[in-house]
Amino acid sequence: MLRIVESRQAGRLLKRRAARMTEAEEAVRPILEAVRTRGDAALMEYAQKFDKLTRKSVAVPGAELQAAASRLSPAFRKAVAVSAKNVKAYAKLQLPQVKKAQPAPGLKLSQIVRPLDSVAAYIPAGRYPLPSTVIMTVVPALVAGVENIMVCSPRPVDEIFGTASILGATRVFEMGGAHAIAAFAYGTKTVPRADRIVGPGNIYVAAAKKMLAGEVGIDFVAGPTEILIIAEEANPTWLAADMLAQAEHDTDASAILLTTSRSLAEAVVAEVEKQLQTLPTAATARVAIDKNSAVILVADTSEAVELSNRFAPEHLSIHDAKLLPGIRHAGSVFVGANSPEAAGDYASGPNHVLPTSGAARLRGGLSAADYVKVISVQELSGKALRALTPAITTLARAEGLEAHARSVEVRNA
Repeated sequence: MLRIVESRQAGRLLKRRAARMTEAEEAVRPILEAVRTRGDAALMEYAQKFDKLTRKSVAVPGAELQAAASRLSPAFRKAVAVSAKNVKAYAKLQLPQVKKAQPAPGLKLSQIVRPLDSVAAYIPAGRYPLPSTVIMTVVPALVAGVENIMVCSPRPVDEIFGTASILGATRVFEMGGAHAIAAFAYGTKTVPRADRIVGPGNIYVAAAKKMLAGEVGIDFVAGPTEILIIAEEANPTWLAADMLAQAEHDTDASAILLTTSRSLAEAVVAEVEKQLQTLPTAATARVAIDKNSAVILVADTSEAVELSNRFAPEHLSIHDAKLLPGIRHAGSVFVGANSPEAAGDYASGPNHVLPTSGAARLRGGLSAADYVKVISVQELSGKALRALTPAITTLARAEGLEAHARSVEVRNA
């Protein structure tokens, strides 16, 4: 049953359990090395073992993708179109812009924006296949102008393969797990090397991304999904539904409600129990609710905001927009009673690939900006260089780099 605790007891609840990352890294290390050294041969071995691959290659033919798309219902295709439209609009807002400045006469500074050449989107298909993640990872890449957009998923699900086809992914591969991450990081004869790998996955996918960061760009290392809700007065039925929506993802998921009202807390607990009785995913949600979730009673909303910032949740739901200025750390914020987290998961526009496990202290969710490079450009006139010469040469010689100083002075001779 969902617990009700006082804020002084919140520390233990808000302290995330240490992920079994070391154990996972040990498990995936030989997989990464095998794919690095043996390429497609190792990739096929692991795909057959772990993904139950039956085809002769992990590459999915275009005709098969088109066939999957043709089998999608009109309602599903319409849902994809609505979601993609909003995700595209929001992604355009996120793109860095070309900018120019001239801080001194003859000193022209600017930045240019260039897309990555190749990206890979990992789409989970374990307990639940996630076509929505295809939208969230492919559409921002299209907006950024990436030429080679690859998608991988370990199960041949029409909703995933068909969505990738509809959106215009360049290549699709039937593979998952650490071997898929290794293939994109190192490249094989079948699988092109990616500049960046994005998308969520299980702990073994996370471990592989962590270990290969630097060899390939990644978005972030993700852990179990989580939501934190701050509400003083709200509909308990809605709050319970929101908590269960998060809990049904995984037994390690967590749903936390911070409230000043004991009566609301008790009503939410009762509603969670009631809704679990008819929830098809109750077996998973029940474990997450009992193990990792709670209602925490706080003295006031200021305390709630501070606890939230300490936790830095992946999803943060606040029922009063006045709290927003105090929010420092969150992956994505949902404001108001009519802004459920599920809207962001599917169709409202902002990305649902979000930092977990406190990584929201460092960055927000996946963005169109993750698919581009911002390149600095500078152009100096002779007069501008002469004006900067004293500063340049003084700093260069302070660092012991005489050739740097001379490379400027020779132009003033």
